[in-house]
Amino acid sequence: MSANPIIAPFPATRLRRLRQNANIRAMVTETDLSAHNLIWPIFVTEVTGAEGEIASMPGVERLTLDGAKRAAERAAELGIPSICIFPHSDQDLRTEGCERAWDPDNIGNLAIRAIKETVPELVVMTDIALDPYNANGHDGLVRDGVILNDESVEALVRMALVQAECGADLLGPSDMMDGRIGALRTALEANSHKDVAILSYAAKFASGFYGPFRDAVGASGRLVGDKKTYQVNPANREEALRCVARDLSEGADMVMVKPGLPYLDICREVKDRFGAPTFAYQVSGEYAMLEGAIRAGWLSRDTVAESLLCFRRAGCDGILTYFAPEVAEALAHK
Repeated sequence: MSANPIIAPFPATRLRRLRQNANIRAMVTETDLSAHNLIWPIFVTEVTGAEGEIASMPGVERLTLDGAKRAAERAAELGIPSICIFPHSDQDLRTEGCERAWDPDNIGNLAIRAIKETVPELVVMTDIALDPYNANGHDGLVRDGVILNDESVEALVRMALVQAECGADLLGPSDMMDGRIGALRTALEANSHKDVAILSYAAKFASGFYGPFRDAVGASGRLVGDKKTYQVNPANREEALRCVARDLSEGADMVMVKPGLPYLDICREVKDRFGAPTFAYQVSGEYAMLEGAIRAGWLSRDTVAESLLCFRRAGCDGILTYFAPEVAEALAHK
């Protein structure tokens, strides 16, 4: 980062000169936002009757496979380069062994194939964690109340290889198990998937902002205990940076900070320290707060684009956000 410039005293320096009209402001704008900076997370359900708006995320819906295909077409029309799939699976088919996580015909994998058949050029990102298929709601396998690391990594590798076979372009390991990036990269290389990229949830914090997401995927009330033994303590900056360094050293192509707005200091630090492609997830709780306040009339819709611009200013190359289609459409008509 450059040193602070020497600023002449007033009135030689009047900073408002560069704010006096829209064209001058445009000429000196330091940060921009475009549809290419967005990844659109969608929820796809296999449960009859579960489609439709999610109560804790007004404006966001669980989609059928046909709905997912329509979302992919809309993303392509708006210039959004990627969709991220999150499955809402049948509660009665979730097991402690999480066997459906690597079933080629689970709802997530069906959605990958459906979207790639509909819009082949769209980048399909997936979630790699066992919680959508886990009877106890955890991202890893559980034995006697303990989340198992190495056994979970083996299961995650199986899950990832099937997703790659189904056509996923970008894998998003969100589990926070130690060593999973290295194991995934080794397995992808060994199974003719060398071009499949990894966007690691490298600094995923044990946050209270995930509540509406758990409603969306049907995990609310099913979680046994909490996720504090594998997600990062919100108080720990240096630990988060060590996680990022580890994942990059193991073969992650891109890294993510999650949640987003409450952790912009981490985003800035990651970009400055490592220089790698850096993403953040504007998570469900952030979405719910903004959308709820907008609908109540307490905030204007302009705060949505402002919030995403903050990610960009903090060093993020891209943002996962449920506002992606709304913002992309607004940018197209700007």
